[in-house]
Amino acid sequence: MNDSANLDRIDRSILRWLQQDGRLSNAALAGHVNLSESACLRRVKALEQSGYLCNYVGLVDQALAGYPDNVFVQITLHGQQQDDLAEFESEVAKLPEVMECHLMSGDADYLLRVIVADARDYERLHSQFLTRLPGVARVHSSFALRTVIKKTEVPIR
Repeated sequence: MNDSANLDRIDRSILRWLQQDGRLSNAALAGHVNLSESACLRRVKALEQSGYLCNYVGLVDQALAGYPDNVFVQITLHGQQQDDLAEFESEVAKLPEVMECHLMSGDADYLLRVIVADARDYERLHSQFLTRLPGVARVHSSFALRTVIKKTEVPIR
């Protein structure tokens, strides 16, 4: 199974149910998708082996964990050679507040989503870490005022 065209109706249903509740028991899942428990377990194992199901996680409320603010950070590097990108990516991955890092087309080289306690916490992260990452030429930051939509489910077609 390499693309969604190889998924049948039952596989798609299994993926939808597990995205909604990763702790769903095999018995309950089998009931939802109208399979025997053994057939359902085989399907889930196949989806795991093919890479469709890659992790089971508990989603932590970031505000309750002390990080209520999201900051979107555009970073431009001095150079865009493969070594420059690799060095930056290796170091940015070490920062626990960086929740996402995307190599971008357009004006900035990277777009990061970082979580912080407040503006003062972001100032610390900015001055002590982000501006000191390898090759950083420019950092442009925008605080999210409010999260309108935040999804964890990937649409399964």
